[in-house]
Amino acid sequence: MTYENLDAKLINALLGDGRASLRSLGEDLDVSVTTVSNHLQDLEDGGVIDGYTPRVNYDELGYDVTAVIQLKVEGEALPEVTDRLREVRGMVSVYEVTGDYDVIAVGKFHDTDDMNERIKDLLGDADVRETNTSVVLNSVVENAQFELDVGE
Repeated sequence: MTYENLDAKLINALLGDGRASLRSLGEDLDVSVTTVSNHLQDLEDGGVIDGYTPRVNYDELGYDVTAVIQLKVEGEALPEVTDRLREVRGMVSVYEVTGDYDVIAVGKFHDTDDMNERIKDLLGDADVRETNTSVVLNSVVENAQFELDVGE
């Protein structure tokens, strides 16, 4: 077997089953366990694969409200605000963005009271000038990853 596109094929296989054994990956990709192990280690060392985590359905755990929160931040305080947001329980994504707002955060909350409390905390932050919150009505796709082109 040629090793052309092996890394992309390995990533795609792991996207299908992140718990697959080295042996099953080797069989599926028609390479040795050692080859799979070496390529996997290189992908991890290179930061391409950044850990293995379960996909949690937060709705099933009682986090019934998802909100997208846009924030306008005071001048040079952007790194401090994003660091603080990263530590807020329930924030699943925090982005520095261009446009009218400086930060977009996505949070999971038990209910609207929980969400309101966290947003009020944000508004109390002296470095946050303004927020705009949208409550998600329906998650069409969430935490999606996509397979890489293999170009066979």
